Amino acid sequence: MKVLILAAGLGKRMKSKYPKVVHKILGKPMINWVVDLAKNFGEVGVVVGHKAEVVKGYLSDDVKTYLQEPQLGTGHAVMCAKEFISENEDLLVLYGDVPLLSKETIEMLRNEHEEKNNQVTVLTFIAENPAGYGRIVRTDGKIRIVEDKDASEEEKKINEVNSGIYIFSGKFLLENIENLKNNNAQGEYYLTDLVGMAERVSTVLLEDILEVSGVNDRVQLAELESIARERILKKLMLSGVTIVDPVSTFIGPDVEIGMDTIVHPFTIIEGKTKIGEDCEIGPYTHIADSTIGKNVKVIRSEVEKSIIEDDVSVGPFSRLREGTVLKEKVKIGNFVETKKSIIGKNSKAQHLTYLGDATVGENVNVGAGTITCNYDGYKKYKTFIGDGAFIGSNSSLVAPVKIGKGAITGAGSVITEDVPDDALALGRARQVIKEGWAMKKREEMKNADNKE
Repeated sequence: MKVLILAAGLGKRMKSKYPKVVHKILGKPMINWVVDLAKNFGEVGVVVGHKAEVVKGYLSDDVKTYLQEPQLGTGHAVMCAKEFISENEDLLVLYGDVPLLSKETIEMLRNEHEEKNNQVTVLTFIAENPAGYGRIVRTDGKIRIVEDKDASEEEKKINEVNSGIYIFSGKFLLENIENLKNNNAQGEYYLTDLVGMAERVSTVLLEDILEVSGVNDRVQLAELESIARERILKKLMLSGVTIVDPVSTFIGPDVEIGMDTIVHPFTIIEGKTKIGEDCEIGPYTHIADSTIGKNVKVIRSEVEKSIIEDDVSVGPFSRLREGTVLKEKVKIGNFVETKKSIIGKNSKAQHLTYLGDATVGENVNVGAGTITCNYDGYKKYKTFIGDGAFIGSNSSLVAPVKIGKGAITGAGSVITEDVPDDALALGRARQVIKEGWAMKKREEMKNADNKE
């Protein structure tokens, strides 16, 4: 089966300069929710239109795109992707602004389609207020869909409605798609008209209508995010994760969390993030696109595109930027920032430190106030710190530089040259003491005040 996603619309009610389908739910663009679902079933194509290049920028290379310009209805959208349709394969039609559809529902629809050898299978639901929806009209054993604006008063009383999601026989679609007409109230080519042309049609009734809820404005966007968030948190809790306060916790759809991990309030976890068992995350923590091992603590910190191995502690108030790797039993503490750095097993940087473009060995202690000076205004350079080194507080390591194994840098040093193994490096001015200078200065200032 192939999957075609219709995502060409303008989305005027979003009041946005961006296409509707790239607006995010739990940190993930709506179009990517739908594409990821579609990839479970076969090759994926997307019909783009309004700001097509923006939408394409969110799609992976294996997704084919087809331009619909101008937008003349759902039938016209499928016409624009005619070359994607295969005579020997079924085609599932989805929408880029319907993000909560489940894999189970699509499987149910596919099973119905295959068992009945249908030309068309339609996903429907019962609407308390069917206004605006296409009605499912059954006459003499046949099924057709009548759009709301074209429906008679009697047809408008029908409350079984079209979700807009179909599976078509590829052969049937290719034979009939060009026969669509636009002689309707909207002057558009309706994909729904194909249902009335088919001889073998059936419907699958969806119980959870929230699955096919679309987004037309930012109010609906927020409502769907709330529903998605609640479902994700419930699934995690039932799998053995403790969510201390679901109301203040936001976890994305692609996040995996191991059993007996605790997530504290005011925590956001998003992107392709995987967290192991027995961790403690938060409060006030943001993690994105990272891999975290077992028995890790991340408190009041930011973690992005990083790898944290087992038994590590991070925070409070730490920032791990892209490319950070923390090996087992590392400790990263208050106001420490790392970027494109590997910190070796059992090493510590617990206070007020910046480690950028650095490779730090095992059992290293990095003193408070240490920075790797990795940028000269033109180019980035690397710092290497050997196993067992001790970096004194307020050291500035001017890259490119290597600190040997077991070496020590004195507090307050500026290190500009490589330090051999087991050496002491000092790079600071000689201390000068002037006896009585402070008292004399105070007396001068006091006399000056008295004269005024």
